[in-house]
Amino acid sequence: MRHLQTAYAAFYSKWAEKPKFKSRKDRQSASFMRNAFRWDGKELRLAKVEKPLSIRWSRRFKGDPSSVTVTLDQAGRYHISILVDEEVKPLPPVERTVGIDLGLMHTIIPSHGEPVDNPRYFERDEHELAIAQRKLARKRKGSKNREKARLKVARIHARIADRRKDWLHKLTTRLIRENQVVCAESLAVKAMVRNRALAKAIHDVGWGELIRQLSYKAKWYGRTLVEIDQWFPSSKLCHTCGHRMDRMPLSVRRWTCPKCGAVHDRDQNAARNIESEGLRLLKVSA
Repeated sequence: MRHLQTAYAAFYSKWAEKPKFKSRKDRQSASFMRNAFRWDGKELRLAKVEKPLSIRWSRRFKGDPSSVTVTLDQAGRYHISILVDEEVKPLPPVERTVGIDLGLMHTIIPSHGEPVDNPRYFERDEHELAIAQRKLARKRKGSKNREKARLKVARIHARIADRRKDWLHKLTTRLIRENQVVCAESLAVKAMVRNRALAKAIHDVGWGELIRQLSYKAKWYGRTLVEIDQWFPSSKLCHTCGHRMDRMPLSVRRWTCPKCGAVHDRDQNAARNIESEGLRLLKVSA
């Protein structure tokens, strides 16, 4: 009832569409409030369940839980999310700043340091996924064999997503720990994936998730994330003298400034321009 109230409140505020019944084939979840579970610091017991839950913990926590949510995903795995009021201590201040240019061959190109390669998790398992999907397509609808084949496809998708998210968490945590200010592009990912030639690669690299993680981790740990306007010409500007090129096709990876003669790597130059613009915006807002 609480979730239904929240959904209708969002609908009447014109933040979301009208609520509708969910399919039993989608992800299922159930929330338990304080009077529907017991937590003794070691074991978790849910209402109407005799034995404590057998949990493989991803992380431990301290404090008194206010709610527990049990989720069954499409890969047949159960997850438990425990809501706890926990104070996150800010990290010690550092003097380092960084600008990051987002790419497909390299996930990020920092203004200082080496580019971080894109692990391409979807591409690694794409062949296995295609075989599993072909087998699923041949199964009769409603049969048990089709459900087994569907589960196999879902598990491959889940493995790809889990590996990508884990890698992005490690990358964003390192960026936040090492830098006081992180400057990044605010890309319109939903519009960019309309390009059929690049859609698969853009989804695989996970730009949207990377920026989302940087945003909340910066708030947690006392850092600053500055998002640069997507129309800022970071690739066309010479970082040395500020000269702006009229055109800069994607095929051009290295170029020479006609004004000062500086030779630029396209992505490295863009990252340095993003850092300079982010620091300028930060100074103006202060």
